[in-house]
Amino acid sequence: MTMAVETRKKTRITPYDAWMDHENIPVARAHGIADLGEPEFGYWDRHGCEAYFVGLYGMEGFTGGHVCKIPAGGSTKEVHHVYENIVYILQGRGAATLRGPKGDTIQFEWQEGSLFAIPLNAPYRFFAHDQDVMFVAFTTGPIMFDFLHSADFIYGSDFAFRDRFDGEPEFMHKDVRKEELNSTLLGNYNRRNWETNFIADARNTLPDSIDPKGGTLRYIQYEFCANSLITHQSKYPTGAYMQGHYHGGGAILVILRSQGYSLMWPKEIGTHPFEDGLGDQVVRMDWKVGSIFSPQTGWYHQHFNTGNEDALQLAIRYGSNKFPVGLWDALGGGEAADGQVKTMVSAREGGHIIPYEDEDPAMRRMFNEGIQKNGVKPWEGLSVTRPIGLGAR
Repeated sequence: MTMAVETRKKTRITPYDAWMDHENIPVARAHGIADLGEPEFGYWDRHGCEAYFVGLYGMEGFTGGHVCKIPAGGSTKEVHHVYENIVYILQGRGAATLRGPKGDTIQFEWQEGSLFAIPLNAPYRFFAHDQDVMFVAFTTGPIMFDFLHSADFIYGSDFAFRDRFDGEPEFMHKDVRKEELNSTLLGNYNRRNWETNFIADARNTLPDSIDPKGGTLRYIQYEFCANSLITHQSKYPTGAYMQGHYHGGGAILVILRSQGYSLMWPKEIGTHPFEDGLGDQVVRMDWKVGSIFSPQTGWYHQHFNTGNEDALQLAIRYGSNKFPVGLWDALGGGEAADGQVKTMVSAREGGHIIPYEDEDPAMRRMFNEGIQKNGVKPWEGLSVTRPIGLGAR
């Protein structure tokens, strides 16, 4: 992974920054982390486990995160907090308890690959079974700390958000699904929306194959726990890559399958950074299963699958269909005033996507070198002259 120097220096310490310092565990600051198990951990007394904060540059105070480890047979302390929390299990298996407003407790099991949300301010605790556990959590902590300035309130309020969780036994098994085929100037893609609170194994929820003739991107969006923070998954084939695009900050990408790399660069330097002699301003993130990275606001980013299997990416971001967030729309991640989602529209039509035929020629050359090195054939849906659009997000 190429780790470029920080491009946006902090000139002021936010309340969230100050709180992270107070918690006295390490903060991993970078464009991306190739292996979430590699940064330094410290004991997080509040949660009762080894942990570190994830401070990717592109999170920009919109989203927060932390990685925790629990030894086999161990557990965390029970905590509750007034910020949203989405959890992905990186390794191990175990259980969690949730305590409802009436004091009733529900328990659910999880394993490597499980994806779920903790209801807002519901007391919870994690238990590791017979294996060491590591998980990553994505939160709205920065916004809440920056506005409220009070850890005592965020971790000490006893208000029950009953519209989100009222202690119902079947809470984690909610299952409301909707699917539609979307057509854009860049091709077709299946958009699925799934209201749920627990995914047993996020690595296996998009089993269907890619259609080379239709240029179809497989896509599913999860709406957890009536959150504003949501997740989506994208799958695209081996020997293929997504088009360059940009949006607001705060979005985080986690690799669930395959290997490859992503390029990220400020849109101010244009769509042809290498051709224009500005390649030194492009950040390259080499990724594999378990890698994480976050593009900054207004940075083009482009994802290249050089592995020998379909790439599967998990994105954590704002953009709920039920509870949209104005700042996400304002920063170009959601619906614009003209009703278009700019991250799904070609730059030729006023959107934020670089069509393949308009991209820097060095992008294709670099990609071809990567797949040749790995013995991977170009995806049949990519033509030499005008590749079929895969869509982007």
